Amino acid sequence: MAGEEELFNAITDVPGIRVGHASNFEAKTGCTVILCEEGAVAGVDVRGTAAGTRQIDSLSPLHLVNEVHAVCLAGGSAFGLDAGGGVAKFLEEQGKGLGLSTVRIPIVPTAIIFDLFLGDTKVRPDKDMGYQACLNCSSGKVEEGSVGVGTGATVGKLYTVRQAMKGGVGTASAKLPGGIIVGALVVVNAFGDVIDVSKEEIIAGARVAPDSLELANSAEKIKEGEQREFLPGESTTLGVIATNCRLSKKQATKVAQMAQDGIARVIDPAHSLFDGDVTFALSLGSETADVNTIGRWGTELIGISIQRAVREADGFGIIPAYQDLKKGK
Repeated sequence: MAGEEELFNAITDVPGIRVGHASNFEAKTGCTVILCEEGAVAGVDVRGTAAGTRQIDSLSPLHLVNEVHAVCLAGGSAFGLDAGGGVAKFLEEQGKGLGLSTVRIPIVPTAIIFDLFLGDTKVRPDKDMGYQACLNCSSGKVEEGSVGVGTGATVGKLYTVRQAMKGGVGTASAKLPGGIIVGALVVVNAFGDVIDVSKEEIIAGARVAPDSLELANSAEKIKEGEQREFLPGESTTLGVIATNCRLSKKQATKVAQMAQDGIARVIDPAHSLFDGDVTFALSLGSETADVNTIGRWGTELIGISIQRAVREADGFGIIPAYQDLKKGK
């Protein structure tokens, strides 16, 4: 975990990273932007069955573009990809982006979650919301829980959202010997349950009935043959790892791959047929460290961030959250 020097225990502890949320609490949707305006080497791992993304081709080690300038995470399902356009507009106005002969092209990989359950399904993140999230960016404390892309997030959807619980956004960081910093930010909108691995207990997940706080234990029910037939893509966990360690695109891609293990450690089941999981890795700075070290810390911090996301979540009086479960015990 972050030491005393890391005042925020957040991905913003990595120099060069700023984070901003834009939220519509009436419609229960929003977006979150991770800005790295001066450029970051990036990698991605897409493990979801129905991931929704924009401009992630540039993260391939074979792609000509070497750096990205932001990552945008949005609600609204495929409609929410429009938020990335607002981030690109903001960066262009700041003179940031890939420099070509007559223009700068901001590279903004974008991924979305399906959050069209709790609020107004006709309101989705758009260019204006993406732009506003950029205006809200700072290098300080990052608000967690049901805010930004986590505003409408839910977890534990074995019996659909009617018996689910509230998800959200979480973040964490760590400082390694030699001044290396690793940070993570996650939005958890998972099909499976979220586990506190230290206590081996479910802290948010599917409930046995719409009016009950009793947890069903999705993994055990599925092992017993419980099935749920509905379209894939309604559940997704999106994660971003950032470090001040210098990585190549191949190394950043490996870190993104390893970060998926953090999802699997604290969400059960993870990477299901219904999840659209995507993880990104961002490299800023010139520190040096073994890729396995960065990847292992990324794995750890993804898991911590997921747990923080649900612990800070707010059900808005519509769906139970962790705090409701805690009060009910």
